[in-house]
Amino acid sequence: MAEIYALGNIGPSGAAAEASLREAMRIVEAIVFASAEPVPESLLAARLPADVSVRLVLDGLAARYAGCGVNLTRVGDCWAFRTAPDLSFLVHDEKHEVRKLSRAALEVLAIIAYHQPVTRAEIEDIRGVTTSKGTLDVLLESGWVRMRGRRRTPGRPVTYGTTLAFLDHFGLEELGDLPGVEELKGAGLLSPRIPAGFTVPVPFADDELAEDEEPFTDNDLEDLGLLAPKGGEE
Repeated sequence: MAEIYALGNIGPSGAAAEASLREAMRIVEAIVFASAEPVPESLLAARLPADVSVRLVLDGLAARYAGCGVNLTRVGDCWAFRTAPDLSFLVHDEKHEVRKLSRAALEVLAIIAYHQPVTRAEIEDIRGVTTSKGTLDVLLESGWVRMRGRRRTPGRPVTYGTTLAFLDHFGLEELGDLPGVEELKGAGLLSPRIPAGFTVPVPFADDELAEDEEPFTDNDLEDLGLLAPKGGEE
């Protein structure tokens, strides 16, 4: 329990506190291990005694698993066990390989990731070409992109953003971990002739709607096929 002492400054005389923290770590470990999806930190906190810090517990577990074959990983405001990056090739399953995205889909995904919340018209303005509905449908079906709400402008266009599944798939804790200009240059993903002063936009990292967005109404959800029409049930 050395990591507990280090994290919580619990001395040898705090046997009761140490036992409580150890039990809390077991509880969180069991919940995250049993879940097929990343578990929200708020849900974990709700399962623990009020006097136990969920972040202290998570930091302790993350330290414990740091050198193991699986790691406790933060995904947004959620937590999940994931194969250690250097061992992921051993458990690669071709049957679950996500189908390869087209160049257009990759471009749209990158624009959504960096410019979210963003509308289809804004995506087309950035790309300089029309974006087909099929391209957006593929990204929505992949689970990496979601419809956030509607822009508070004439026509109320739908806004798009990324999901926790996007962060999880690309090994990101948060949108702020997306590569910046220098990293993109180093990976050969930016032209060395980019204009002076060029910057990579900082994505809107909050799941809450932005000031210029508004939530979907029931009619919106029906129109988008996300809600069965009222009175349509037999």
